[in-house]
Amino acid sequence: MSSPPTAGLLPTFRRNWTYYLTEAAGAATFIIVASCAAVVVQHPSSPVRQWLGNNELLRHMVLGLPIGLAVALMTYSAWGQRSGAHLNPAVTLAFWQLGSLRATDAFWYVVFQFGGALAGGMLMEQALVHWYDHPAVRQNVTVPGHWGVGMALLAEAAISAFFMFVLLWALHSETRRKYAGWLLAGLLALYIAFETPLSGMSLNPARSLGTAVAAGNFTGLWVYFVGPIAAMWLVAVLFQRYYHHATFDCAILAGCATPTETGPYARQQPQFPDPQGDQ
Repeated sequence: MSSPPTAGLLPTFRRNWTYYLTEAAGAATFIIVASCAAVVVQHPSSPVRQWLGNNELLRHMVLGLPIGLAVALMTYSAWGQRSGAHLNPAVTLAFWQLGSLRATDAFWYVVFQFGGALAGGMLMEQALVHWYDHPAVRQNVTVPGHWGVGMALLAEAAISAFFMFVLLWALHSETRRKYAGWLLAGLLALYIAFETPLSGMSLNPARSLGTAVAAGNFTGLWVYFVGPIAAMWLVAVLFQRYYHHATFDCAILAGCATPTETGPYARQQPQFPDPQGDQ
């Protein structure tokens, strides 16, 4: 009789808990950086906001710079290269689909990503007080823009699909993989500059849930689960179909030359029950 998919969860946690804590810390850090940047750039009393004026596009461009830089630094940090610096359940599930991450590890990655984002959101709600609550900042919540939920869903799906395509395109090349983190950071900054009016620019269900819970604002929250997860999953499936001979031995956004001997990275396509989960 086969074991249930959850059979290896506790042994896997004991073996790889440091990877999961890294993902939680990274998700929390992303929320903190994005929230602080939003206050500095968007709050009317901020000197930066006063200097930038009412040019929304310019403010979004400036907002994208520290967030993109933070993502790049986390991706190439020692801890980021250890866990892979996913920071995003949609990215993790796509890598699980590719067979680069074991199912039990993917489960814990997602749990800790959500936990870290929730902690980061609550911390910012307490630390930034009335600056965070101002209508110009709105606790950094992602909500659909003036074009409605349908456009927000389409936009989130489109940017998520292209994000995953660029990531896999970079990691699939020996030459490009060392620059994958910087490519993604630059793409993220561009998204913040140009896509924010459509959906608030999430890409990440954990990021959206973390700020939504802190603000008590769940408007259109489902968009930021369905859009990114479905789009990144589909790109992963298409990658498997058209590049089925490709080796994809690790799920590290900074790129890696060879798979590590320890850690959550798989050597075969995912299966239920996970044959490596209780090893």
